Amino acid sequence: MDADFWHRKWANDDIGFHEGAVNPLLVRHWPAMSLDEGARVFLPLCGKTLDIHWLLANGYRVAGAELSRLAVNQLFAELGVEPTVSRRGPVERHGAPGLDIFVGDLFEVSAQMLGAVDAIYDRAALVALPEDMRQRYTAHLMKIAAGAPQLLVCFEYDQGLMAGPPFSIAGEEVGRHYREAYEVTLLDRMDIPGGFKGRLPAQEAIWLLERRAAGNSRPDGPRQGNRTM
Repeated sequence: MDADFWHRKWANDDIGFHEGAVNPLLVRHWPAMSLDEGARVFLPLCGKTLDIHWLLANGYRVAGAELSRLAVNQLFAELGVEPTVSRRGPVERHGAPGLDIFVGDLFEVSAQMLGAVDAIYDRAALVALPEDMRQRYTAHLMKIAAGAPQLLVCFEYDQGLMAGPPFSIAGEEVGRHYREAYEVTLLDRMDIPGGFKGRLPAQEAIWLLERRAAGNSRPDGPRQGNRTM
């Protein structure tokens, strides 16, 4: 899966992955992040998600990374904001007060370019990547964001019945990528009404990834927190 795949999706307005409302799991479980107002939140592969609108409206600063310039142009237009555009090596920064979106290949975004962030909200990045890219992605994400805590949204379904994206990522894989650096806790799991494409049963799960204290022993796998199922 290459960049042209996603550029074609945006050019053809084939963006069924774009949710027409703020993700309810974000609203329900954001308090688990325990962030102060004004904290800076990084959204990898952000598209033009309405979750950015919600975070800004609730007093947070947002940084994002997105491959498609078209998606970013639409994001700023829908926010009613004219961005300042500057070049950072192979990446463009589209900026406005409280908002920085880096347009280009996420793997070209460095820690220095991104700047300090207080948290990561990954609703659409890990699930968008094929299996052979996910280990590289999670390692890069932890590096550029200095292991900031995460709220991670994943889908779970029978991968044999749909090729993806979005891809199915179960708890075992979440733990495999992140348990060395984080305490991994399942906050919630809910059925997707009608499933994918109205026929494939699927669930959406949200995980809290909290930075592991130095010297903590690593558990065998993710744990389950208190949640409404």
